[in-house]
Amino acid sequence: MSSPSVAPSYAAVLSTRYACRTFGASLLGRLSYGMVSFSLVLAIKEATGSYAVAGTVMALFALTSVFLSPVRAGLVDRYGPRRALCPMAAAYALLLTGLAVATAWPGASGILLGVLAVPTGACTPPLGPVMRTLWSDLVPDRRLLQRAYSLDAVAEELLFVTGPLLVGLLVQVAAPSVGLAVSAALVLIGALALSSSPAVRGWAGREKTPLGSTSPEGRVSGARSFLLRRWLLHGDPGMRQAITVAAAVGMCLGAFDLLVIAFADEHETPSVVAWVLAALSGGSAIGGLVYGAVPWRASGRLRLAFLAAALGLSLAAMGISPHPSMLIAWAAIGGLFVAPALTTAYLIADE
Repeated sequence: MSSPSVAPSYAAVLSTRYACRTFGASLLGRLSYGMVSFSLVLAIKEATGSYAVAGTVMALFALTSVFLSPVRAGLVDRYGPRRALCPMAAAYALLLTGLAVATAWPGASGILLGVLAVPTGACTPPLGPVMRTLWSDLVPDRRLLQRAYSLDAVAEELLFVTGPLLVGLLVQVAAPSVGLAVSAALVLIGALALSSSPAVRGWAGREKTPLGSTSPEGRVSGARSFLLRRWLLHGDPGMRQAITVAAAVGMCLGAFDLLVIAFADEHETPSVVAWVLAALSGGSAIGGLVYGAVPWRASGRLRLAFLAAALGLSLAAMGISPHPSMLIAWAAIGGLFVAPALTTAYLIADE
């Protein structure tokens, strides 16, 4: 465990006992969430020839994952990661493999794919929220905890950049359905490694602060459910602010992805989509690292209000950008506030 005498740094966070092993396992599993959405869209489009079917199946997958997140979180709270995560991950991996097989040949039934997508989303293991709750046990020093949450948020951002890139490389040499099989393997290995970490040994049978679920459809939905369940038990003004900001950030980023595609179509520059999303995630990674390194004196609620306002203004500037290069620049600026906002929300929830 860290002691208050340890100088706050990212190296100190990673040198905490069991931190690297536990964090590495969670990141390996969460890489699956960075790959699965893109893989699923490509695989369904290739198998059915229809973007409408792909969109419908993806909606079923995502909605089931989000709406059943409290149920999955409750199972982890009650039984602990060792007893709850492994069955979830095994079922999720098995169902993803079923989707991979079903999309491996042309002419797949959209109804069959939808039937498979619903239970797959229902079984999504909450690897990210479990890791964020473990940080408060691994790093009891509040100065280090801010760095730990920042590191977690930055790493998750990078996974959502790396995942699609890996899928893009994979489809050059294999069918998109192979991406689903790789996603299944990653989440299963990551969940098993996380569950076997000594850091989770004392979890089962004790009262833990409630968790949320990491949705494969976005980096923020896990934050929303993570905060929502805490707010249901501790409905103080700070928690209401945190859940409101996290929900707003999630809705904005969810809409932003679609709007960037529409912007690229209007300007006939499809390649700009990748650059804009990379700029957003890259800015978020930089912002998160810098934010976690600063010993802030202002209260968490004041910082969260400032970060939310700055992100909102940046998004407004993106909306009136007349040229792709301006959109990329404003996306990078707006990204600077994403990870810090989520980190602050985690800190408020932990307090």
